[in-house]
Amino acid sequence: METNSRYELRDDQWERLVHLLPPERTGKKGRPAHDNRNMVNAMLWINRSGAPWRDLPATYGSWKSVHTRFRRWRELGIFERILEQLANEPDEESRMIDATHVRVHQHAAGAKGGASQAIGRFRGGLTTKVHAIVDALGNPLRFRLTPGNFADCTIGYDMLASMDLRGRIVIADRGYDTDRILNLLQEQQATAVIPSRLHRRVQRETDWWVYKERHLVECLFNKLKNYRRLATRYDKLAASFSAFLSLAAIVLWLA
Repeated sequence: METNSRYELRDDQWERLVHLLPPERTGKKGRPAHDNRNMVNAMLWINRSGAPWRDLPATYGSWKSVHTRFRRWRELGIFERILEQLANEPDEESRMIDATHVRVHQHAAGAKGGASQAIGRFRGGLTTKVHAIVDALGNPLRFRLTPGNFADCTIGYDMLASMDLRGRIVIADRGYDTDRILNLLQEQQATAVIPSRLHRRVQRETDWWVYKERHLVECLFNKLKNYRRLATRYDKLAASFSAFLSLAAIVLWLA
């Protein structure tokens, strides 16, 4: 099986990423570490193709070596740390929040503790819900994973509460129209562009022109699901699925 260069990093992308990765040489005795760039490209191939680790093309080297590097970086939080550093200068005008369901493959449903691995039953099947916050240009800033049957507004509040929203516009759909979220935004002097739920007696006015910008977070989910390992969850561990999610988001920032 041949590699696909479309999945690999360009030279300019690698130049921005190389200094954020752990060093290839640690000074310890033993066999030399494999090239970081080749390792990242191998992980991207797995992420884009959705193939099992054992099907990694031989041109990338041993799949066990790549998997070991991925697991080590996952445990150290390397992917999340890199995403945080790349996203340190977002467009500050607004924040958009939304969530999407990812169907869980039967091979991913065997880990102990479904809820603790962000797997839950929703509409007849097992799903994982990906919650995301993006900046005014649709660039990913934060992710959270929950079982598919968790309410958007519950996790949405926690995510928004962890951010500085002063003076910003927060755009979300009706699923986030709760008094708790609205009070939070008011306390932070943020402008809420969130349509009222139909059951509210007093319907708030909504700037529908600004609300149209919410499509950017939907576009983010579409881009992420171009990675087949994210369109369908094959990983038993939520930590692994989250690491692949961060890896895809890193590439979006490098594009």
